Amino acid sequence: MHTVPDGVEVVASWGRARHLDSPPLLVLDAATSFLDQQGIGSGTLAWQRIGDGQSNVTYLIERGGECVVLRRGPRPPLPKSTHDMMREARVQKILGERGVPVPEIIAVCEDESLLGVPFYLMSRLDGTVITDSVPPHLSCAEQRRATSEAVIDALVTLHGIDVTRGELASLGLPEGYLRRQVERFHSLWEINTTRSLPAVERIGDWLARNLPPSQAASVVHGDYRMGNLMFAPRAPARILGILDWEMATLGDPLADLGYLTATYSEAGSPATPLELTRVTRSPGYLTRRQLAERYQCRTGLDLTPLPWYQTLALWKAAIFCEAIYTRWQRGERPRDASFGPSLETGVPRLLERAGHYAGLTAITRR
Repeated sequence: MHTVPDGVEVVASWGRARHLDSPPLLVLDAATSFLDQQGIGSGTLAWQRIGDGQSNVTYLIERGGECVVLRRGPRPPLPKSTHDMMREARVQKILGERGVPVPEIIAVCEDESLLGVPFYLMSRLDGTVITDSVPPHLSCAEQRRATSEAVIDALVTLHGIDVTRGELASLGLPEGYLRRQVERFHSLWEINTTRSLPAVERIGDWLARNLPPSQAASVVHGDYRMGNLMFAPRAPARILGILDWEMATLGDPLADLGYLTATYSEAGSPATPLELTRVTRSPGYLTRRQLAERYQCRTGLDLTPLPWYQTLALWKAAIFCEAIYTRWQRGERPRDASFGPSLETGVPRLLERAGHYAGLTAITRR
């Protein structure tokens, strides 16, 4: 944990940020004032950035022996309808009341004068997020399998919640979800790129021509993967919390399964920029096919069209990553020395994998 600001991302006050090329992400005196208003801790604030998110930003905050997590959007200007902190907090409150494992929302702040954007505070979960290494308590073959099974079982539970009544019904319109996704991301490409990648248009056209009928309506997390799950600190494998609800809405549940399986690391498969939890390449974890079979057994949904959803997932990811690459090229990610530049080739790799699922590999290489 840090108590001293770094002078770029974290500053002591807005006065200290006047010389910066980009606005800071955390202003310590403003955050301290908000904690005072909420009666959280006392004395000096300590901070630590956590997570691997490339969009919204999360900090662990400690003050006077009390720990909370602060979550905010990236630096403005923000695209319309994205990075809605108030909505993200509301989704978690509603789902928490329905038994979904999520952090407790402690406070929300709509006053942009404090940090430049709205933000919220949530409880800290004492657990493990699995990325590059296997936690010792989940390292045996039995627990590796149980870890994979827990990932699917939590998704099945989320998708089983009734979204036709109560507050959940106001979170989105399930009808037409897939078409809206294709149209929205198709429109985002031109405003987020400075180069020509014809595969984007070809895959987008294929998706639009082959829209599958949705079999059910559910909460869709939108970024459901192992790296967004907090596991309990002791065996057996158990999920304490599902994290990062930025893209949650109501729609087709197979969109989540398509994303999970398309981005899931598996031995022998080509690497992409979305391979964020590499440990599942190791022996003992379920394969993509086994994940899908477990989901199908528990939901009864027909997974024949799953390749369409996997194509959609990687095509969307390519467009999202291209926006990050463009921001890096423009100097808007000054401390990004690895992820941003890697997307020069990373985005085409995502498109090639998307084309593989769609059976369009040959044309995506042109």
